[in-house]
Amino acid sequence: MTDILHTPSTAPSHFDLIVVGAGIVGLAHAYTAASRGLKVCVVERDAACIGASIRNFGFVTVTGQGAGSTWRRARRSREVWDTVAPQAGIDVLHRGLYLCARRPLARAVVEAFMRTEMGEGCELLTPAEARRRAPVLRLDEAQAVLYSPHDMRVESRTAIGLLARWLAERHGVVFRFGEAVLEVATPRVRTSRAVLHADRVAVCTNTELHGLFSERLAAQDLRLCQLQMLRVTPEAGFRLPGSVMGDLSLVRYHGYSQLPEAAPLLAQLQHEESESLAHGIHLIVVQSADGSLVVGDSHHYGAAPEPFAQEHVDALILRHLRETLQLQQATVSARWVGTYPSSATRDCFIDAPDDATRLVLVTSGTGASTAFGIAEDVFAAW
Repeated sequence: MTDILHTPSTAPSHFDLIVVGAGIVGLAHAYTAASRGLKVCVVERDAACIGASIRNFGFVTVTGQGAGSTWRRARRSREVWDTVAPQAGIDVLHRGLYLCARRPLARAVVEAFMRTEMGEGCELLTPAEARRRAPVLRLDEAQAVLYSPHDMRVESRTAIGLLARWLAERHGVVFRFGEAVLEVATPRVRTSRAVLHADRVAVCTNTELHGLFSERLAAQDLRLCQLQMLRVTPEAGFRLPGSVMGDLSLVRYHGYSQLPEAAPLLAQLQHEESESLAHGIHLIVVQSADGSLVVGDSHHYGAAPEPFAQEHVDALILRHLRETLQLQQATVSARWVGTYPSSATRDCFIDAPDDATRLVLVTSGTGASTAFGIAEDVFAAW
């Protein structure tokens, strides 16, 4: 098998496309180019991908994404994941979303969502119907459950590496790990080890806001968002039928929160869940192949968030977990933080420093959900 972590001394230096960054956004651009027959190189400063792309849920979220381009890109990305995952040896661990609306005002939001084009194919279940399909849900106070078949989940910790290896072995993508890009002046790319050349360059550097093209990024009023997540071990035999969300998601995901019906729910939650909202908490639960649950998350913003998790934030997340699922046991086995760039005005930033260069950042934490769709849009406009 190809050792993609090792750059041979005979590695080529001229390409059709150089991608800077081996996170999911960079890999999506590499795949999109390689599938068009282009010769591609991916340059990554770390020895492996260890950033936001492996620290998230692996949740390819379609339902609830903002109306318009983000939702469209998510739908397309899910289709690409369906195609790529089996070829790359990436397991789809579960499909579908169950969003439990516990409050009458939350039910009003999901009813409004069902009337939009984004609700196509979704179902609004009564608590009794949801209990038959998903007995692990805690539905004593539920008003309704939104079920969507459109969403899927992979294990992000392993999926990114498997995707990179498949791109190298199946599509001939050259990877240069442990190599910082110091300068991009397309067609010339200067790294810490070599000078490379390409007709086009896609810069997908996620949280590196003060490096390449920092002057262009500074004008976008970006900040960093840090989230806290946990891995929880439930009792033996516990099985989720799909990904799970709750009321707080309805005032965070733009596909719901931008509906007029979301404003009264937000006012109620500001009264009842002010601390959770202050920490940007909304519940997402997914399950891994070993039965453990990945649970999150919170959102704290700043120019340089401190890399220290807060125990009381984890406690709030775990409370929402216990309120939503029938858990007899919930033992935390791991905790971590992730960071991504965030914009208050857009979900994705695509910039053209020149005709041959594109700067692409997902600024909403939706990289796994939208990256393949974004890459196709970048190439369509290129």
